[in-house]
Amino acid sequence: MPGPLEGIRVLDLSWILSGPFCTLVLADLGAQVIKIERPEIGDLARGTAPFVGENGDSAYFMSLNRNKKSVTLDLSVKEGRDAFLGLVKKADVVVENMRPGSMKGLGLDYTELQRHNPRLIYCAISGFGQTGPYARRPALDIIVQGMGGIMSITGDPGGRPVRVGTSIGDIAAGLFAAVGVCAALRERERSGQGQMIDIGMLDCQVAILENALARYWATGEVPRPLGTRHPLATPFQAFETLDGYVVVAIIGSEEMWPLFCSAIDRVELIDDPRFQTGWSRTQHIETLEPVIAAEMKKRTTQEWVDELGRLGIPCGPVNTIDRVASDPHLAQREMFVELPHKRLGSFKYTGTPIKLSRSPADVLHPPPDLGEHTEEILAHILGISAEQIESLRAKKAI
Repeated sequence: MPGPLEGIRVLDLSWILSGPFCTLVLADLGAQVIKIERPEIGDLARGTAPFVGENGDSAYFMSLNRNKKSVTLDLSVKEGRDAFLGLVKKADVVVENMRPGSMKGLGLDYTELQRHNPRLIYCAISGFGQTGPYARRPALDIIVQGMGGIMSITGDPGGRPVRVGTSIGDIAAGLFAAVGVCAALRERERSGQGQMIDIGMLDCQVAILENALARYWATGEVPRPLGTRHPLATPFQAFETLDGYVVVAIIGSEEMWPLFCSAIDRVELIDDPRFQTGWSRTQHIETLEPVIAAEMKKRTTQEWVDELGRLGIPCGPVNTIDRVASDPHLAQREMFVELPHKRLGSFKYTGTPIKLSRSPADVLHPPPDLGEHTEEILAHILGISAEQIESLRAKKAI
């Protein structure tokens, strides 16, 4: 079955992570994503380590650009811009993550592109959005993690700010951008008109702060890092075991507390008035945590997972990445996909977490070589002849 976005054509002018993650989602959902790259240079992610194989293919680039096609166009050359505008006329979506003002400098901002295609959805991802006092400032993932507050609540109590272990500043922006694109496409079905989507990475970081801002507005207290603990419920954290760590989460169901106390052989805790609710246990965490921690060290992680799981208490191991990569549940869920690769033989990718019953998302094609589909796309979509393509190449437009 074709994916749900089958028939949607996306011109992807983005690079590195936030934009490519957005178009990765769209491509997995069936959209035709045409990655527009600079001749000879391409997406800078192509030069990001680690590299695999004799040709030095970037594993980082490959992880973000499967299911896409690559066309090289120099947008600073008139002929390259003209070719791009030709593609815009036959596209549904343009995605870019340049600093605000960059596309206008090329004469290719939303106002100009809309003139060529009024139905175009134009998605601009930037560090701080298209408006506001920070708009022209450069931003990378760690900048918005810091400015968005998430680093201030990550890490151990009293410790230094800690960056989240994945590039959540870029990835959250990419996900919100993909949602925005799908929403704009749906709205276009009613209005027949395109529109611009303005995604700021900092905005997205604030949007996913969960209850940190809500707690601050409600109490006036500034949230601080809590390690793996939850601010409102206990036990809800990672505990050290004989051979690793296990995560336990008791929240919203006080029936589990007596079962947990019995499992750790501390039944005297059940009726202690300090520990009757998740909130009261949190209020007395300094007393309770050392008691639980001492008991959790007496068994292995798997023993705790088996015992607590038998009682219906949410728990799980703290897996290292190699354990995640070999997890049988994730394998059965098709979250690891191996595709053939012309130079490497094959390469593994994460699968898509979006499981649709009738029009499934899928990982079908390996990432493209730089400019691999230039002739194919220009000929098929714009009807450019072989002679015209050679002329564009001579003028270094492609």
